[in-house]
Amino acid sequence: MRLLSAEALVLDVVDLQERDRIATFLTREYGKKRGVAQGARRKYSRFAGQLQPLAKVQLEWFEKDNRDLARLRDVSLIRPAHKLQADLEGNLLGSYLADHMLEFAQEGESSENLYRLLDTSIESLLSGADRDLVARYFEVWVLRLQGIFPAPRDCPICGRAFSGLGDRGRPGALLPNDGDALICLDCAGGEGARGSTVGTEVLEFLRRTGREGIAQLAETATREGTLREVEGLTAKLRRRFLGHELRSYDVIRQAQRTAGPA
Repeated sequence: MRLLSAEALVLDVVDLQERDRIATFLTREYGKKRGVAQGARRKYSRFAGQLQPLAKVQLEWFEKDNRDLARLRDVSLIRPAHKLQADLEGNLLGSYLADHMLEFAQEGESSENLYRLLDTSIESLLSGADRDLVARYFEVWVLRLQGIFPAPRDCPICGRAFSGLGDRGRPGALLPNDGDALICLDCAGGEGARGSTVGTEVLEFLRRTGREGIAQLAETATREGTLREVEGLTAKLRRRFLGHELRSYDVIRQAQRTAGPA
C-alpha cells in the first residue's frame, strides 16, 4: 500500500451504502482516480462539505496494487464550486464539463493539459465569464488535446491556407461525413459536397482558441450563431470519436427545448 497526495478536481461523488461515498477526481500527476471516502455521509465526518463536484481540493489517498478503488485519507477544500451550481443551467454545465473528463481522461496517466483546461474553465465560470463561450472553448480544446481536431489552418489535401485560398478558392471549409479533418470547398468538390459546411467566422473562432485564452476571446464579441455552429461541429466530432453522445449533453438539449426561446 502506498500513500499519495495531489491537488485534484472532483468530477463526481456518489453514495456508497449507508455511510460512505465514492469520489472520482482528476489530478495532474496521476490522471483520473476513484476513491472511497469512508464515513463521508456521517454528520461529523472529516469529509463533510469537502467533496463537492468540480471543487478543487488537496487530497491524500491510499492505493493498493490490483485494486480499482483507492481509500481517501484526507481532503482539504481549496476552491469551492457552489457558485456555479446555484442554478439549473450552471449545474448542467458543470456536469457536462465533468463528463468530458470522465470519458477522455485516463487513469494512472499524467493529465496536465486536461487538468489545466478544466481548472481554467471552472475558474473563468466562477469569475463570471460567459458560460456559452467557456463551453465552446472547452469543447474545442478537449478534442484538440486528444488529437482529434487540430486548429484549422491548411487544407490537408491541397495544402492551401483556409484564410487565403486565392482567386479560385471559396471561403469556408467542409467536414466530410466520413472524416474528422476540415478540407477546403474546392477539394471537397464544391458547395454540394456531403458533409458539414464550416463558415469563415467559425474557422476564425477555432483558430483564435488556439492562440487566445478565454479572457482574450471574450474581448471580441462572437455571434451566437457562430457559437451554435461550433457547438454542432464539436458535438459531431465527439460522437464520432466516442461512438455515443455524453448523457449530460442530451440533458442540456432537453432542458433547452423544454425552456423554449429566451
